[in-house]
Amino acid sequence: MLIIAERINSTRKNIAPAVKNRDTAFIQNEAKKQADAGAHYIDCNAATVGPDAEPDALCWLVKVVQDTVNLPVSLDSPNPKAIAAAMKVHRGTPLVNSISGERERIANLLPLIVEHKPKVMALCMDDRGMPQSAADRIDAGAKLLDQMLAAGVPQGDIIIDPLICPISTDSNHGNMVFEAIRSLKQRYPAAMISIGLTNVSFGLPERKWLNRSMLVLAMGAGMDAVIIDPTDADQMALMFAAEALLGRDEMCANYIMAAREGKLPGKPKA
Repeated sequence: MLIIAERINSTRKNIAPAVKNRDTAFIQNEAKKQADAGAHYIDCNAATVGPDAEPDALCWLVKVVQDTVNLPVSLDSPNPKAIAAAMKVHRGTPLVNSISGERERIANLLPLIVEHKPKVMALCMDDRGMPQSAADRIDAGAKLLDQMLAAGVPQGDIIIDPLICPISTDSNHGNMVFEAIRSLKQRYPAAMISIGLTNVSFGLPERKWLNRSMLVLAMGAGMDAVIIDPTDADQMALMFAAEALLGRDEMCANYIMAAREGKLPGKPKA
């Protein structure tokens, strides 16, 4: 399971002032906690500083994170200028989060992706707006991926996001995403599939139960990457258990290692 750690996002109340004030120690601590918890990418979002200041702020985040942990960064921005600037300072291969099927976004981002060859998150939406059904997600996702593949982006560099919406607005949103995951995974087997997990529970009480259930059910449908808070030990334990039960953990090696390292709640570290 590919873990994209979500905590360094300027839309979070405690992150926004740290980005604005260039609080290096705070960002370093967040990066280290997430890396120690098992992250593969550290997502960095600086969008709340505004479009003009964002390129510099995102570059600062990338430098601070990569000076602290030996991990690539997920460049989380709707701003092509910020993405382009951050790719120049990033060491190794970043993840661009994200591109969609919207014509303007393709025009601005696809040439950068072809040139710099990052990993890329592909959102299943286009100029029609947020998808309203599983069929909308599948159609928008397939059109976007086919366009990216035709431009030379390797299928294995793409992570598909079928866009989970809150079940508080439509109780069938989860089922729509499960159907889209199964269909897109069958059509593009070399691509990975991810969701922004916590979107599913927006507006509902005790959100953690919905988030954790969504994680396991989406994995069962074929999801193999996730944007998540890796410092949530209970959620990560469910991920280890689900991988073992789905046959994705040979001889349960990762589950056993997690237990030995005290990463399963109730099991103290040796």
